[in-house]
Amino acid sequence: MPDLTRRRHLPAWSAVAVTAIALAIVLALPPIPQDPVYHAFADSRSLLNTPNFWNVVSNVPFVLVGVFGLWTLPRLQPQLAPASYLVFCLGALLVGVGSAYYHYAPTSDTLTWDRIPMTIAFMGLFSIVIEDRVSTRLGRRLLWPLVFAGVASVLYWDWTELQGRGDLRAYGLVQFLPMVLIPLLLIMGKGGGLRASWLWATLGTYVLAKLAEYFDAGIYAANGFISGHSVKHVLGALAVFWALRAMHQPPSVKPLL
Repeated sequence: MPDLTRRRHLPAWSAVAVTAIALAIVLALPPIPQDPVYHAFADSRSLLNTPNFWNVVSNVPFVLVGVFGLWTLPRLQPQLAPASYLVFCLGALLVGVGSAYYHYAPTSDTLTWDRIPMTIAFMGLFSIVIEDRVSTRLGRRLLWPLVFAGVASVLYWDWTELQGRGDLRAYGLVQFLPMVLIPLLLIMGKGGGLRASWLWATLGTYVLAKLAEYFDAGIYAANGFISGHSVKHVLGALAVFWALRAMHQPPSVKPLL
């Protein structure tokens, strides 16, 4: 029995250990300011009186998939918390609005409204994975503290930028730590509702989105039509869609009305 108990708690303790290591590393780093070059995207073409047109309109899929998630709430697996699901869907929807606003006039000030919804969506997803793979009670209790931590990390970065000593460390931790912990929990934890294959698709598509972002100019130079950053938005929305599929009941199960 003690061995069984230890195995049951192993995913949680492993996540705590990884979090502690990541936090120690981040605290050991010097403050990381926002690179001004970040706002210089490869595709700055205007169309229909809209600056950076394709980087703006490529956020529409986020809005669509967020609305789809809200509309398909009745398909949510009954083991999962509606609150976390709704936070995830609303976060995704607001990513589309906030990112479009930022790309219309890219500055560090407008970037705040791009990043806040992203942290909300990340934390909604993360709380659902904790609920499914570690503890239902823990995942539900952590939802709002996680959302608060995510939003606070962006506000802290924004405040440090205003002070002339920008620091992205907290935001970086909030954005990337869940992307490390989620696969860890998928591998080590026993699931009760989430369909892991779709979550792996979410993680893989997210990696592709980050690669497209990194190779923004190269992708644009290669095809002359769409930039890597615009591709990133579409792939990011697709990753959200895969996550929704993970949370929905399988087609063979009749949704609860």
